[in-house]
Amino acid sequence: MTIAGEPSFRESVDMMFRRATALMDLGPGLQEKIRVCNSTYTVRFGVRLRGKIETFVGYRSVHSEHMEPVKGGIRYSLGVNQDEVEALAALMTYKCALVETPFGGSKGGLCIDPRKWDEHELEQITRRFAYELIKRDLINPAQNVPAPDMGTGEREMAWIADQYARMNTTDINAKACVTGKPPHAGGIQGRVEATGRGVQFALREFFRHKEDAAKANLSGGLDGKRLVVQGLGNVGYHAAKFLSEEDGAKVIAIIERDGAVINDAGLDVEDVRQWMNSHGGLLAEYPRGTYMIDGAKALELDCDLLIPAAMEGVINLSNAARIKAPLIIEAANGPITFGADEILRAKGCVIIPDMYANAGGVTVSYFEWVKNLSHIRFGRMQRRAEEGRSRILVEELERLSNDQQLGWQLSPDFKEKFLQGSDELALVRSGLDDTMRTAYQSMREVWHARDEVQDLRVAAYIVSISRIAKTYQSKGL
Repeated sequence: MTIAGEPSFRESVDMMFRRATALMDLGPGLQEKIRVCNSTYTVRFGVRLRGKIETFVGYRSVHSEHMEPVKGGIRYSLGVNQDEVEALAALMTYKCALVETPFGGSKGGLCIDPRKWDEHELEQITRRFAYELIKRDLINPAQNVPAPDMGTGEREMAWIADQYARMNTTDINAKACVTGKPPHAGGIQGRVEATGRGVQFALREFFRHKEDAAKANLSGGLDGKRLVVQGLGNVGYHAAKFLSEEDGAKVIAIIERDGAVINDAGLDVEDVRQWMNSHGGLLAEYPRGTYMIDGAKALELDCDLLIPAAMEGVINLSNAARIKAPLIIEAANGPITFGADEILRAKGCVIIPDMYANAGGVTVSYFEWVKNLSHIRFGRMQRRAEEGRSRILVEELERLSNDQQLGWQLSPDFKEKFLQGSDELALVRSGLDDTMRTAYQSMREVWHARDEVQDLRVAAYIVSISRIAKTYQSKGL
């Protein structure tokens, strides 16, 4: 979205990039090479639908090929344009470097309202869009690997994977051409929840460091923290659900496109989601909360944590000064404009930046890509071996617990829990948790070590740009 008096999304990303490079010792030539978008392909194609030919416009942007393949989602939205796609591709480059997935950054989009078309029509459109990209190697397991984004999901990724396989019948790694597929079509357990789960793991890691929480005038953990969530799509839903059900946080407001629903006692995220699914996504008549028709105003509620999980630019010059949350985690891409970021930092608000906060999706996509290339399910080789070793230990503990002289016993559910070997979902969650912890620690090390680095966003850019620069330097640039 465009806000009067502010730079475009792409310009905003570049300004944040330059704010970080001003604190780095990089030559201007290398800085520019990292900053610029390498290429953007625009395709206009026709599909015969409802008795006439409909023409669609799509994009695939490649920001950086310092590592290949490049990686980034495909979104379906009427707001898709070249500026947005290039900005998102740049964020993907920095995001992949920050969480150490071996990809360059890319992004794609189709200017379409997916709600306007039925499933069969969407499949025709998706397959034709995929065809246009595949024949130019803009979808390829070794060169460019898309994933879901706003307006797309497992269904669209399965269509794209099938289209690639039809056009590349001898490619043994065809399933790795795209991630975010359903498990029965080569996907991986835990991918749908991955970005929301990553937000949860990011917040857990933030609150493990008391001095970091103190910068936001917060203490303790997530238990009892009052949350406002904007967007109950895939990311916002899973983040809010996990934080409320597993960490004891209280969701006091949920913002959607038709307004917001508020309940100071806490909302049941699953109940709100089910209501939206059965009422066409509308919150206006939700019975267990107070409805606010101007949803954007709910961003300004008094809360401990604000989670913008919808679109870019929702916190901008027009409302930043009224944001009360001391901590914001950017579950969406670019929800805070450059100008708003300046205002919020001056107020002392701590922002956990998008390139880190929503990196769970690309992290688990990386796991799926590796799974497809290795042609074996995670856990298949080691799960029963783990259980066998655990069983030996449990049997010995049971023998010792029967010794009356020792006087101790195993807890009732210890055996059942300990004997469970790690399946694919457990391994995916473990890998994601480790990734989010490690990436946060790399950011906070820069944040705390250098006085001129005053926030996590600049720290994240410095970590990412440093890693990209080293890769380019190793190539002789």
